[in-house]
Amino acid sequence: MTAWSYSSIKTFESCPKKYYHLKVLKDVKDTGSEATIYGQQVHTAAEKYIKNGVDIPEKFAYIRGVVERLGEKEGEKHTEFRMGVKKTGDGYAPCGFFDKDTWWRGIADLVIVSGDTAYSIDYKTSKNAKYADTKQLDLVAAALFVYFPEVKKVRSALIFLVSNEVIKKDHYVEDMARYFGVFDTTLDRLEMAEKTDVWNAVTGPLCRFCPVVSCEHNPKN
Repeated sequence: MTAWSYSSIKTFESCPKKYYHLKVLKDVKDTGSEATIYGQQVHTAAEKYIKNGVDIPEKFAYIRGVVERLGEKEGEKHTEFRMGVKKTGDGYAPCGFFDKDTWWRGIADLVIVSGDTAYSIDYKTSKNAKYADTKQLDLVAAALFVYFPEVKKVRSALIFLVSNEVIKKDHYVEDMARYFGVFDTTLDRLEMAEKTDVWNAVTGPLCRFCPVVSCEHNPKN
C-alpha cells in the first residue's frame, strides 16, 4: 500500500476522489488557502526561534510567550522533525522519509527528548480547539517510540496559538501498536480502493474549496 500520513488519510476520509487526484494520479496540486499559508509562516517563525534563536516577527508577536517557554525547556530539541516508519516482521523500524518501503510518514513541529520522556508539540493556528483531533498526536507519539527507543513516555500537546488553548495527551510505549492503529478501518478502505480502483466522490459544502475542479460536484466545473 502507498505510504500514508495523517493529512493524506484525512483527505481520503473526506473524499476518496480528491485523494485519488492529489495522491494517486497527482494531476492536481493543492496550493493551499490563505489560512494554510499563514499557518506555514507561523510554523517557520517558531522553528527559526527554537532552532537558531531568530526573533519572532512582530506580526506573530502573540506566539512569543509560548515559543519562548518551549525554548527554555531542557532536553534535546528537534524542529520540523521528519519521520518515516516501516513495518518489520516483529513491529516497526525507522526509515527514510521517502524510502520505497516507508509505511507511514509524518513531521513533528517540535520534539524535546529528556531522558525517558519526550515532549511532542503541534502548533495550530485555527481559531479554536473545537475540532481538535488527537489521532495526529497518537501517530507522532508512536513514531517517536520507534525513533527514540529510550523514550517510554511521550507528553503530547496540540497548542492552539490564536485561542491560547492546549489539548494534552500522554502516550506510553506499551501502547505503541494501538496508536499506530487509530486509522486501521480507514486504511482498510484505502487498500480496497487501491485494489478496485474505485474512488467515489463525497459531496458537501467543502466541494467549493476543492482543487479538483474536474469533479462534477465542484461548483467551479
